[in-house]
Amino acid sequence: MQITLSHQPAPAAWGEKAILSATVDGMTIHLNQTPLVTIQQAARKIKNQGILTATLTGEGWGVEQCWAFQQGFTSVKNQGEIHFPDLGEQQGEFNARLACTNFTRALINEPSDTLTPVRLAEKSAEFLTEKAGKQAVSYQIISGEALQKQGYAGIWTVGKGSANPPALLQFDFNPSQDPNAPILACLVGKGITFDTGGYSLKPSDFMEAMRTDMGGAALVVGALGLAIERGLKQRVKLYLCCAENMVSSTAFKLGDIIHYRNGVSAEVLNTDAEGRLVLADGLIEACEQNPQFLIDCATLTGAAKVAVGNDYHSVLSMDEQLVAELLAAAKAENEPFWRLPFEEFHRNQTASNFADIANVGSVPVGAGASTATAFLSYFVKDYAQNWLHIDCSATFRKTGNDLWSAGATGLGVRTLAKLLIEKAG
Repeated sequence: MQITLSHQPAPAAWGEKAILSATVDGMTIHLNQTPLVTIQQAARKIKNQGILTATLTGEGWGVEQCWAFQQGFTSVKNQGEIHFPDLGEQQGEFNARLACTNFTRALINEPSDTLTPVRLAEKSAEFLTEKAGKQAVSYQIISGEALQKQGYAGIWTVGKGSANPPALLQFDFNPSQDPNAPILACLVGKGITFDTGGYSLKPSDFMEAMRTDMGGAALVVGALGLAIERGLKQRVKLYLCCAENMVSSTAFKLGDIIHYRNGVSAEVLNTDAEGRLVLADGLIEACEQNPQFLIDCATLTGAAKVAVGNDYHSVLSMDEQLVAELLAAAKAENEPFWRLPFEEFHRNQTASNFADIANVGSVPVGAGASTATAFLSYFVKDYAQNWLHIDCSATFRKTGNDLWSAGATGLGVRTLAKLLIEKAG
């Protein structure tokens, strides 16, 4: 099916404000005041009509237009095929977007019986090594009891109840190959490959999609891959905190206290608030590298999703400049981010009677996304500056809508890649 673009309204026979019309030669997308949104909506309509092969032809198909179409057309089932026009000098950029976003989406969609914590770390390292070249990278994967021995108490505690051992990926992208090169950024991702909720067991309706609870890890990997493809020349370290949160005789329990190697103790009051427990290890490690800035990404709270739905990623930080830079990058890349509050008083809302902090908020009706960020702040040296927490609310959709099919979206990859490139100068 040939697909063309038009700035003219659709013929009246197709209905008022119709965005699609058809002739014997193919289909036409009729653009309005939000052309990229219109293209994505039209692509969804075309796919939903059972059309599995689309050829984008005629004038007006630039990088952004092609990208909008592929986002709407892509689905897990009945994948189909798009024939894109030659994009000239922008072809490399488009191909890089496809490769890194498709990797991210496929990783998030993969079932947990094959994507174990160790395999998540391995696949991520393999992907980034392929993008950067072996000479520019080094990495190690610490797994199982070695985590406990080396002081990664959060990842070990959350993951020890599973037959699939937990893992920490430490990845160093260092294009200069100078071991003393300064570190531009550290990226930390939550990699919970399946989340039952532990003994704070989730209802089935909330558990069915929990293979996607590693969306933050997938996002930072895809973003670093795209930044490398776009020419990133400064050093970045990446940490993936990977585990399965299962129920067993060796699983962690409510009332357990975790002692982290930065001296902070945390009482477990809800085993379903496990993401922040594993991220704490990654944040401690990242801060020890003294990066210029630090970003963590996680599918962390239901509260963020209640606030912004599946439509935005939530941003929480006290660093006004860094937030502004992130939101500017998101706007430039046409990706949806929304800021939620994080203030000093939130740090007093994680009280515990038996440890320094608890892993859930202590206020009866509290701001869940904000108190989760507050918990993480106890593991960031200078939490008020140079740190962004992203609660990845837009990572995955259980059901489709007029823009997206069900499944992973890949949103955020381009924004974080752009931020890395711009901060690198």
